[in-house]
Parts: sequence; structure tokens; C-alpha cells
Amino acid sequence: MKIAMISEHASPLAAVDRPAGKGLGGADGGGQNVFVAELAAELGRQGHYVTVYTRRDSPVLRERVRLAPGVTVEHVPAGPAEHIPKDDLLPWMHDFGRHLERRWAADPPDVAHAHFWMSGLAAIQAAQAPGSRRVPVVQTYHALGAVKRRHQGGKDTSPASRNRLERSIGRAADAVIATCADETAELAAMGVPRDRVRVVPCGVDLDLFTPDGRTAGSRDRHRLVVVSRLVERKGVDTAIRALAHLPDAELAVAGGPHRGDLDGEPEVRRLRAVARDAGVAGRVEFLGRLGRTEVPALLKSATLAVTLPWYEPFGMVPLEAMACGVPVVASAVGGHLDTVVDGVTGVHVPPRDPGAAARAIRALLDAPAKRAAMGSAASDRARDHYSWARVAADTAGVYRHAAALSEVAA
Repeated sequence: MKIAMISEHASPLAAVDRPAGKGLGGADGGGQNVFVAELAAELGRQGHYVTVYTRRDSPVLRERVRLAPGVTVEHVPAGPAEHIPKDDLLPWMHDFGRHLERRWAADPPDVAHAHFWMSGLAAIQAAQAPGSRRVPVVQTYHALGAVKRRHQGGKDTSPASRNRLERSIGRAADAVIATCADETAELAAMGVPRDRVRVVPCGVDLDLFTPDGRTAGSRDRHRLVVVSRLVERKGVDTAIRALAHLPDAELAVAGGPHRGDLDGEPEVRRLRAVARDAGVAGRVEFLGRLGRTEVPALLKSATLAVTLPWYEPFGMVPLEAMACGVPVVASAVGGHLDTVVDGVTGVHVPPRDPGAAARAIRALLDAPAKRAAMGSAASDRARDHYSWARVAADTAGVYRHAAALSEVAA
């Protein structure tokens, strides 16, 4: 198949350790970048041809960049060639869609897969352009505006029209991919027809994230590891407050700007203040942004991986930790409910509850045999259910289903 992927703010080049990549861990750099990069690359390995369309956000970027065999990234001129926060990109989506219209008029793809809601606007605009062959559209939201607003309230910076537009996209798309079971209920509440929704999870790179070379247990203290974008809803402050009840543990936090720029980051300053107030400043280390290939070693240095967001559409870090054979203490939200099997590969705790997190962590720190069994089960689960080969094959099945529906509608 000839596949067009649209990822307006999340370039897959950020997920690879190369000069063109912007790096992970920033405000808009994280799981979606990795998802798009890995899915596109695996589809290429399976014989498909993929073009990923992402917004040009720097004047030095080439128009087209080869990402992997069969996969090209195309930088779309939509808005100024500079970084713009994703929540400010809506005014440029019509230009993005017009670019896709022109590209697809002469050479339409077999299917378009939009990642994030604004990508869906551009994809549907181009797919339904008058005088062109209709292109079937598959939508993956990665995050839903209604859920974000529910948890962030007035701190949500999304455009006011987001919820309305997300509903329209869900009804116009030929198929919608939910990444976890929890999302299907949210989509139904939005009015997205249930028969258009398929659940296909994210995957994990099982060559990069592996239990080989585990290093946990070689330190004076138990090491807890958080890998996260440094935004308030990720709950890093909950992990820091939990540390106050765990005197034999330390916390390593990866994410945010590069290490040399941490002092200027407002969220880092806030989290450092939380650590001082909790009396644990000497046991919390901020590592800054890491390259993709640096993450496995950090996870394998952990006694436990800790991920405590208020909400999480999927959450790739728990899956990466599991693939490394590391048990996970995760908030019982979103995709965590699917990936982390409570009591088997890790433990679920309520979000925003440092006491509950501390009790769960304490119980595992005091039970090394249980931790070892959980780590082994976690690695097995990641390999059995979340390989990118399986995810890409299932996604291609959704593409074929969407294309068949589109043909019937035509």
C-alpha cells in the first residue's frame, strides 16, 4: 500500500538520534514522535511505502528526508518555519491541507493516517477535495480534548473549538484507531460510531528495549526512575512527594530541556521546590533530555520505573520499562490499565496520591523475589503483545478495512 501519514507537530525525526531530530522530552516532543517513527519504519519493512507529512518548523530542514527503507518524511510549509506550540497551530492547518491537496491530486495515496486531531483536519480537507479521487482517512487522536479539559481545567491551552472539531473528525473519518480500551468509551461519548473504532495499541522496539544487561541492585539506594515530558499533568511531583516516605530510595527524572538548560525551565524550578519542601532535594536528580538510545540503560538501572500522570492516553514509557524487565508503578489511568497488569507486571495506584504511591513502592522494595518475578512477566508481556511488527500488521488491517468502506461509500 501507498500510505500517507500526517503528524503536523510531532516529527518522527525527533525520535531518532540524528542532527535533524529535535529530541524527545520537550513540551511537544514525546510518545507521538516515537509512535509515528516506529510505525512508519515497520510498515516500510513490511513492504509498504510511507510518506510522513509534518510541519516545517525550521528553515534549515530539507523538503524531503529519508527516515527508513520505504519511508520518507516531507516537511510541509504551513506557517512560519519556526517552532510554534502545538496548541497554536490551528490557524495553519488549512494551508497544511492545501499542500496535501496539491500533492495528492497527481499522486493520491491508498490511505491517509492522521495522527492528532489537527492532522485529521488537514487530512480530511485533502481527502475530500473536489475533483480528486477520495482518499480513505484513518484517525488516531493520541489525546482527546475532552479528557484533557476534564483533568486540566483552566490550564488547558487547547483551542476553544477543539472538542467540536474532534467530534467532526471522528464522524468524517473512515476508521478511528484507539490505542487503549479506555479510549473507546470516550470516543463513543463523543458520538464516534462504534463500528468505525478499532483498538490497536502502541508498540515497543524490542531490539532497543531488552532485559539484557540489567544493572539494578548495584547502588547503595534503590533507584526509582521517571522518564517523562516535564508538564504538570505527568505527576512527577507525586513521585517526588512519595520519595519522602522512602528514605532508602533515590529518584532520577529524565525529560525536559537539555541538562545545561534545566535551571531556566519553569517546571523544573517548581519540581525542585517540591523536592525541597518534601525534604528530598538531595535524593532527586534531574537528568534533562536524553537521546532515544540512552533511555534503555537508564531504565535498566532502575529498581522500579514510576509513572504517575493524572491521565495518559497510552503511555509508552511503562511499556519500554516492561520490555527492559523492570516492574512499573503506574497510575491507574488510560493505557496503563491495558499495558501494566496490576500485581503481575507492576502495580496500579490512584493518580495524585503520593501516600498510595509510596505504599506500593515500599511493598515492592521490600520484596525482591516478587520484583524479579514481575520483571520477568513484564518482559514476556511486552514481547508477546506489543512488538511493532504485530502493531503494524494490525494497523495495515485497519487501513484495508477503511479502504473497503470508502469504496462502498463511493
